[in-house]
Amino acid sequence: METLYIVVPCYNEEEALPESAKQLMQKLENLTRCGKISADSRILLVDDGSKDSTWNLISDLHASNPRFDGVRLSKNRGHQNAVMAGLVTSLDWADYTITIDADLQDDINAIDEMVDRRIAGADIVCGVRNDRGSDSFLKRLTAQGYYALMRLFGARILYNHADFRLLSREAVRRLCRFGTEDLFLRGLITRLDFPLEKVYYARLPRTAGESKYTVKKMLQLAAKGVTCGRMKPADSIQIGQLYIGEVLHA
Repeated sequence: METLYIVVPCYNEEEALPESAKQLMQKLENLTRCGKISADSRILLVDDGSKDSTWNLISDLHASNPRFDGVRLSKNRGHQNAVMAGLVTSLDWADYTITIDADLQDDINAIDEMVDRRIAGADIVCGVRNDRGSDSFLKRLTAQGYYALMRLFGARILYNHADFRLLSREAVRRLCRFGTEDLFLRGLITRLDFPLEKVYYARLPRTAGESKYTVKKMLQLAAKGVTCGRMKPADSIQIGQLYIGEVLHA
C-alpha cells in the first residue's frame, strides 16, 4: 500500500476548516480501513499567511490527531505557491498527493476513484467539473470567460479543471523542474509527459466562508498561464524559496 498525502491550501479559512477537516479525515480513514492506502497517509494543511485563526486551527488539529500535518508560510504567497509548498514538503513522505481546496467545492467522493486510478498505475488524475449548477450565474460567466481567455493566449489547460488532482511522486519531481515560484499549475501538468486521466464530478456549494478568487486574482492567474506556457524545464529539480516558516509533522 502506498502513502497518500492530501494537500489542502488554506487562506483565511477559519469558518470552513473545522467541517472540511472532519470530512477529509473521514475520507482518509475510510481509504485506510479498506486497505487502499497506507496508515502513514496524512492530510497536509498549508496556511498561506492567513490573517485569521487558520494556523491556530491547524495546530489544534495536529495536536489532536497526528494524521493532520501542517505547513505555515511566513507570508501570503498566493494559492499556487501554497499548493506548491505542500507538494514539495510531501516529497519526503508521500508516494502520491491529491490537492484540494479547503472549501470542498470539489467533491471529496471523487478521491476514491482517483485512488483507484493510482492503484491501477496512473501518475496524473485530474478532477473535471461536469456540473457547475451550484455556482452563481456570474461565477459561471467569469469561469467561461477565463477559459476562453486562456485558450486565446495559447495556454494548454483542461476545461473545467482547477487544482483538484492526483500527482505521483515522479510527477511532482518533474513539475519541480519548472521551479517552484509563481507557477500556473494547470498549465504545467499538461507538459509533464504523463497521460492525463480524468475523474468527473459535480461542483458543490462551499462548506462555509467566501470565495477568495476575485476577478482581479483570476486575471493575474491568467497572466501567469501565459508566462508558464513559455517556460522550459530544467534538467533537474529546481526548488526556490518557498517561504516555509513552520512545519508540523508527526
